[in-house]
Order: sequence, then C-alpha cells, then structure tokens
Amino acid sequence: MNETMKNTLLFGIVALLIMSVGFQQSWNSALLIVAMGLISSIMALGVNLQWGFAGLFNVGIMGFVALGGLAAVLIGVPPTEGAFQAGGLGVVSALLLGAGTVLLVIQIMKRMQPGWQRNILVIVVLVAGFFLFRALLDPSVERIEEINPAQTGFLGGLGLPVLLAWPVGGLFAAAAAWVIGKTALGLRSDYLAIATLGIAEIIIAVLKNEDWLTRGVKNVIGVPRPVPYEIDLQNNPAFVERAASLGFDPVEGSTLWVKICYIALFAAVLLVLMWMAQRALHSPWGRMLRAIRDNEVAAEAMGKDVTARHLQVFVLGSAICGIAGAMMTTMDSQLTPGSYQPLRFTFLVWVMVIVGGSGNNLGSVLGGFLIWFLWVQVEPMGLWLMNVITAGMADGSALKAHLIESAAHMRLLTMGMVLLLVLRFSPRGLIPEK
Repeated sequence: MNETMKNTLLFGIVALLIMSVGFQQSWNSALLIVAMGLISSIMALGVNLQWGFAGLFNVGIMGFVALGGLAAVLIGVPPTEGAFQAGGLGVVSALLLGAGTVLLVIQIMKRMQPGWQRNILVIVVLVAGFFLFRALLDPSVERIEEINPAQTGFLGGLGLPVLLAWPVGGLFAAAAAWVIGKTALGLRSDYLAIATLGIAEIIIAVLKNEDWLTRGVKNVIGVPRPVPYEIDLQNNPAFVERAASLGFDPVEGSTLWVKICYIALFAAVLLVLMWMAQRALHSPWGRMLRAIRDNEVAAEAMGKDVTARHLQVFVLGSAICGIAGAMMTTMDSQLTPGSYQPLRFTFLVWVMVIVGGSGNNLGSVLGGFLIWFLWVQVEPMGLWLMNVITAGMADGSALKAHLIESAAHMRLLTMGMVLLLVLRFSPRGLIPEK
C-alpha cells in the first residue's frame, strides 16, 4: 500500500467513525465533533510547528488558547455602558505605568555598571512603581466592578465584528510568546517546558481573578457569533419551509445549519493554515528548522542563528493556537476561564500531535480529528461496554454498580492506551514525517 492510499484510508476510517455517530446518535453530535475536530487540528498544527519542525517542548498551550478566547471578548463584546468613564482611564494609566517601570528597570540594568548602587536603584524603582501602580489600579477596578456586577462588572469589548477577533487572538498569543521566548528559549528543553507551563498558569490565574477584564469566574456570556442564531432561523418562514422540505423540524434544522456554517468557517481557516504550513515545511526556512532540530551544534557551526529561528517558530506556533482559542470561544459564545485545564488544552493536543505524527502537518490534522472523536465518544462507548459485561449480573450487585460507574473514567484510560499502542507499534505516528 502506497503512502497516498494509506493516508486516504486513515482519513476515511475517521470519517466513517464520525458518520456512525450521526446514524446511531444524532447528526447534531456528529457535526459538533467535526467542528471541534477542526479547531483541535488547528491547535495541533501550531504545536507541530513548534515541536515537529523545531523540537521546542511547549506545554503552555493552554495559556495561548486562553489569550485567543480573551481576544474574542475584547473585540466582539459591546462595551459596558459607563465602565470606561468610571475607571477605564485609571486602568489604562496603571498598565502604562507598569510597562514604563519595567522598561526603566531594563534601561538601568543596561546603562549602569553592576554594583550595589545599581541594585538599590532597581529596588527603589520597582517598589515605587508597584505602589503607584496599585494606587492607580485598585480604585479604578472597584468602580468598574460596581457597575451591574450580576450581568457585567467589566469593561466589555470594542463591539467590532467577532471574526476580527480570530487574527487578534493570534496577535495576543504571538505577543505573549515573544515575551516568553525572549526569556525562556535559551533554557534546556525540560526547563522550557516548566517555564511555559508556569506562564500559562499565570495567564489563567489573571483571567480568573481580574473581574474588570473578563468577569473572572462569573464568565462572559453572549459573545457575538459570526453565524445566525438558531432562534432567528426558527422565526424565518423561508428557512422553516426549506427545513421541512428536507425532513427536519425547525429546531433541529436550525442547529444543524448553524454548525454547518461554523464548519465552513473553521475549514477555511484550517485550509489556509495548512497551505501555509506546507509551504513553510518545504521552504529553505523549514529545512533550516529541521536541521536545527536534528543538530543544533552543526547548524550553529554553519552560521545559523538558532535562538532567532527558535523564537520565530515559537511565536508562529503560539499564534496559531491563539487563533484556535478565539474560534472556540466564538463557537461557544462564552468565555469560561475555569474551563482552561492542562488536561484538555495541553495534554490532549500533544496526544493529537504524537498519534498523528510529529513533523507531518497532515498527521496533525488526522490526530486532531481522531483523538477528539475518542475524547467525546469513549465515555458513551465505555458505558455500553460495561452494560454488556454486567448484563448477567444481579441488579443489586456491588460489582455491577462499580463497573458501570467506572465508565466515566474511560477517557483517560483510553487516551493512555492509544498513546502507548501508537508509541509501541508506530513510534513516529500514524502518518510519520518523511
């Protein structure tokens, strides 16, 4: 079997699995798997760019995805009436003061000779900057959060078309990645992993606790969508008639049509990013990155700037994850900072890349769809399996109750088994790098 036939067969198997959900459960569930599979594939592409191309071990994916979700709020949500007048200017001034303090410390460190005088001056600037920052920020935040805290209590966004949030989410993630990369990319791979994970946790902590920015754990709901609302479609006589002619009631037809619209948008983004990633892979830049990945010392001896190339690919891969985060928040129509967990937004994406085949963009897409399908469907399949296994047991059996309850834990067991099987029998992934 040649490579093309093998790849087509693998994607065909995944397509049949998703179609089986449509026939056995509902097409609404099947289309949701496709939509989230597209977003997961985009995340996997970003990680593959970092790990598969350059060998950078980034376990802070969760933070970059969350910044994309923040962009959807700051761009698409309408501004809270009276919030900026109440404390917006104070918040902006405090943030500018904080940035200015950091820049001043950097200049002091550059221009002054090492010694006790420089150390004292740095400490004085930092302490004074901190107290001034808090003096400006805290009263402004309190005034903003007092504005209708049950529904708003935050600044809101710019009220622009939410599709603009997708590239902005990439810019937010890229900016954060640049700051992280300038400080952490000189570290060894294991230290880089620790640094990226820690910074991702800091980003999530900020989103959870800064109510003036994201409402914290109260969540931001009603993020605008780029597709029609189901209720609007159900009140549209032309749509109701068209849905009836296809055998769907208005409610089911509207939910299916909304998901199809999202799938079309997500697929367009994935195709563009896939084309760009493939062009990068086969370009001199991509070959240089793989050379650096395989032997940094040899590449550096040939005159390649290893740190600069690592920074480039780290920023680009993180930007792709930020775009995916903005897309996901747009589809959910809400930002829930508490839902950003390393298991879902870091570990699972890494499993997608490893199972699909690191270094191969097509493999990342396959892994995104396959692993997301398993993540969603393993629990109902596990419940069915446990019911079959315990069919002959008495209804009051403690063992039967225990086995049925254990179906909820099948996700983690299955992810571990899939990862172990692939690493044992196909260590380079289902579609390995050439």
